[in-house]
Amino acid sequence: MSKGLERYQRVLSGNLKAKFLLNNKLLNEKTREAYKILEKCELCERSCRVNRNENKGECKVGIEPIISSAFIHVGEEPFFVPSFTIFFMGCSFHCQFCQNYTISQWQENGTRISIESLAFLMERAGGCKNINLVGGEPTSQLPFILDALSKVKINLPIIWNSNFFMSLRSMDMLKGIVDVYLSDFKYGNNSCAKRLSKVNNYFDIVSRNHLLAFKDSELVIRHLVLPNHFECCTRKVLEFVSENFGDKVIVNLMDQYRPFWNAHEYPEINGVLEKEEFDFAANYAENLGLNFIK
Repeated sequence: MSKGLERYQRVLSGNLKAKFLLNNKLLNEKTREAYKILEKCELCERSCRVNRNENKGECKVGIEPIISSAFIHVGEEPFFVPSFTIFFMGCSFHCQFCQNYTISQWQENGTRISIESLAFLMERAGGCKNINLVGGEPTSQLPFILDALSKVKINLPIIWNSNFFMSLRSMDMLKGIVDVYLSDFKYGNNSCAKRLSKVNNYFDIVSRNHLLAFKDSELVIRHLVLPNHFECCTRKVLEFVSENFGDKVIVNLMDQYRPFWNAHEYPEINGVLEKEEFDFAANYAENLGLNFIK
């Protein structure tokens, strides 16, 4: 792994300043626009276009914040911990192997909270390095998150921990607010994403959003190596990173795949990842000169 990259000195040292505090007027404008989007929702690229004031779309999120939990997380990337992590309910994906399926697929009820309570939770993060917004998927709750941030006064950076299926309008909402984009770059093509996460045009959308995020702020990319998906997914994800970012982003190459939820219905992922398969992926990342951790 390359060391001492100038772009990442702030990330690795934890010396980040919260962007959203620098321009509260901009944040208020973005909050108003985000609430307006709920009238014909297109926060993610499913673009359900339902009126969230009356109905729920694919994510099944309504018109108020709903979370699973919020706590100090020490299991994130080492340069992020301790991280005050808020797990939002619901997701725009239906990943058949999701380890957080009880959150993403509404197999638990979650807790409905007010905007003020969400802001209060964020204020409790004072002893941490950041506020980490995850799920499920935070995109469906973007208006509530922006609204809560407008009431937060502590100077902590925001991590947007996401599947990266945000719409262009959501990317515009996030611009100038997020300090670190932490992506979950799952697939190297559209067909695997359609089969295993039930979404269309995955690679086109997610690769576009990575390019936009890199222009806006810091970017850390997670890639969970799936069994039997090196050629179709891992190779192509790593090559995309190499071609577009070189060693200017940190890649977390992850080996902790387990066949959760419906994975037993898909023979090629109905098992653990073999050490030899992960080592092959890590060697490929090293040969590409990527700045990766594992």
